[in-house]
Amino acid sequence: MKKRKAGEGTVRLRKDGRWEGRIVVDYDINGLPITKNVLAKTENECNQKLSELKEKIGITRRNRVKSSMPFGEWMDFWYQYYCKMGLKVTTQEVYESRIYKHIIPKLGDIPLNKLTQNDLQKFYTDLKENGRLRYADALGKGLSNRFVRSCHANCRTALQRAVDDGLIKTNPAIGCKLPPKKAREMQVLSKEELKRFFIQAKYDGYYEIFIMVLATGMRRGEDMALKWKDLNFETGQLDIGRQVTRVKGELIITEPKTKDSIRSIILPRNILNILNEYRKTVDSEWMFPSPRVKGMPRDPSAVYHKMQKVLERAGCKKVRFHDLRHTFATTSVANGMDIKTLSTILGHISSKTTIDIYLHSTDEMKQNAAEKINARFSKGKAIDENIQAGEGQKPQETQFEPKKGKIRKAGTGCISKINDHLYEGRYSPRDAYGKRMVRNIYAKTEEECEEKLAILIQEMKAEIAEKKAELKKAQ
Repeated sequence: MKKRKAGEGTVRLRKDGRWEGRIVVDYDINGLPITKNVLAKTENECNQKLSELKEKIGITRRNRVKSSMPFGEWMDFWYQYYCKMGLKVTTQEVYESRIYKHIIPKLGDIPLNKLTQNDLQKFYTDLKENGRLRYADALGKGLSNRFVRSCHANCRTALQRAVDDGLIKTNPAIGCKLPPKKAREMQVLSKEELKRFFIQAKYDGYYEIFIMVLATGMRRGEDMALKWKDLNFETGQLDIGRQVTRVKGELIITEPKTKDSIRSIILPRNILNILNEYRKTVDSEWMFPSPRVKGMPRDPSAVYHKMQKVLERAGCKKVRFHDLRHTFATTSVANGMDIKTLSTILGHISSKTTIDIYLHSTDEMKQNAAEKINARFSKGKAIDENIQAGEGQKPQETQFEPKKGKIRKAGTGCISKINDHLYEGRYSPRDAYGKRMVRNIYAKTEEECEEKLAILIQEMKAEIAEKKAELKKAQ
């Protein structure tokens, strides 16, 4: 059967003998398609009715789209019909946040053909100075350079589509002055830090999770989405073909970031031995199952927060979860792995991506380079006597004892560190009906968070007690 092009709709023969044609006419607030259909006795008649329906929808859309329409309506139209269908679910959420929470509220009322470069420039400046909608007290009123540039990218692309469609003559977004593009600083854990990190992770029960990332360079969502069936213990082949991510408050399983992210890698024998022992303690199809929700993988966000606690207790510098992937890449190069192989393991589109993003000159790499140069100029003999004395010596064992985390008493809630400037307190008791109720508070310091949490607990306990009294009285 000949495949129909995107946007042409579908035609099929129903079980009742009639032909049905169906086409997407819009999308609901959840991004799900809204369709309309036609029915006919023959395939040709069905195709004719479907063509008439498409023409009717096209006229409706053309009547809706005018050069004088509000820019907010055009942004919505552009996103729904030109942009959304090509985005992954996680990317859709990011785009929608920028478009519907920032761009449309500020620029939405300006007519499309009246929008100027000054309007956009003022909007970008406002984002940079006062654009933050949440946690402004803790993080500052302004948004990051990266966020401002992303908003500009959306506006510019949508306006260029308006130019291409003949709605406006020029793109007012071209030529706007933007905050500088800052490369994300990636950090690498040193050998000594890695030793302490693994000791603490093993003590806290997260050893296998973190060693998988540091031995394979997998992304956090990929690591959490592993199932036991993905690993062949005989050959060591691990198939990576899904990821776990959180969208609108719910965990979902999706395909990896790109086509090249669907890959197979070979695990070393020592890692297989660790996983084989670990498997005996797990009763789930997931390699790293959720401790709270049966049949689901671990929440990547929860693992990130646990990693921060492990780093702190191990006396390591604070790094992002993605920096563990970065550590793997840098260590692999330092140990002689070629870029092409590393690029394949990481799931990059090209080797250039690997070189541009993940290669990081560590102090150890610089020292090794200096030693090689030193040896070359001295005909193979090291000049520095300290280097000579150090050759062949057994590395010193790390003298580190894992630290026991602070265990909070039942009924005192919990506190987690979101970043260097923000703490979250949470209390989740059962209400008068026996259902779990959760409330959060936020503060700049841990001490302030403890104080606010104590007040929240008192208020919630009083509220529950009052409700229980009302129910008892009503009986």
